[in-house]
Amino acid sequence: MELRTLKYFLAVAEQESFSQAANNVLFVTQPTLSRQMQELEEEIGVQLFVRSNKKTTLTEEGLRFKKRAQEIMELVKHTQKEFAESSKEEIAGDVYIGGGETKAFRIIAAACKRMQAEHPKICLHITSGNAQDVTEKLDQGLLDFGLLVEPVDKSKYEFVELPARDTWGLLVRKDSPLAKKGFVTVRDLEHIPLLASRQTLKMREFSGQLGRELNSLNIIATYNLIYNASVFVEQGLGAAFSLEGLVNTGGKSKLAFVPFSPARTSGLVVVWKKNPVFSKPAAQFLKSLKEELEKK
Repeated sequence: MELRTLKYFLAVAEQESFSQAANNVLFVTQPTLSRQMQELEEEIGVQLFVRSNKKTTLTEEGLRFKKRAQEIMELVKHTQKEFAESSKEEIAGDVYIGGGETKAFRIIAAACKRMQAEHPKICLHITSGNAQDVTEKLDQGLLDFGLLVEPVDKSKYEFVELPARDTWGLLVRKDSPLAKKGFVTVRDLEHIPLLASRQTLKMREFSGQLGRELNSLNIIATYNLIYNASVFVEQGLGAAFSLEGLVNTGGKSKLAFVPFSPARTSGLVVVWKKNPVFSKPAAQFLKSLKEELEKK
């Protein structure tokens, strides 16, 4: 399978038309493009397109293949840019960092500030996501580093632990009785509708700390990142499991963060692939991060 074939496939998927992809994007004849896509379908053994007179759409397998093709082309682009920059004496290029929502990202930001003070031509690309999103992109080579909230499986990565812990609690409205109480107990959870991140629902260690399986509680919604969940809380739909410091709760905000009692906390780690072959910018970021941690 050639990169050119993936480029052709993505053009047809984007244009939803063989003729438009051939004439307006790829500048090849339509029979040539059709033959290439037929050979691709034969090579991977699935039908990728649903062809009609009006437009060409993707099958379910085609949608899955599109995602993989986009990831491959993105990795190719990263690799080409990395090697183009590596030939220059001055350190320049890109560093790709993914992370969950945590106030400990300030440590990452401080390391990046330190790095760019020395090497201003390094460009940072930050991706937000839960642990599954981040580790998937890390494994695919689309990220250089990931900041993860524990507990996570670190066995297949190299890592450094951060000198910080995040505090768990509930995000509630300020007019909630819990906000006035100032803390949340496990018993309080039995009487309110709750929003939980999908990652939190899978954290057996967190359930163990609470002494309750989260699925046994009144979970009315799940979320990926906290901002949208905070809108639900503000509208009075329920309270959201959250880490402290992720949502503005000061000033005129209608929201309050209430910690658990007894306290529940999680550690944080920055991970990267084992036996890495870092680009110069990625190696410089790790150096700056370790220098920043030595200050703590």
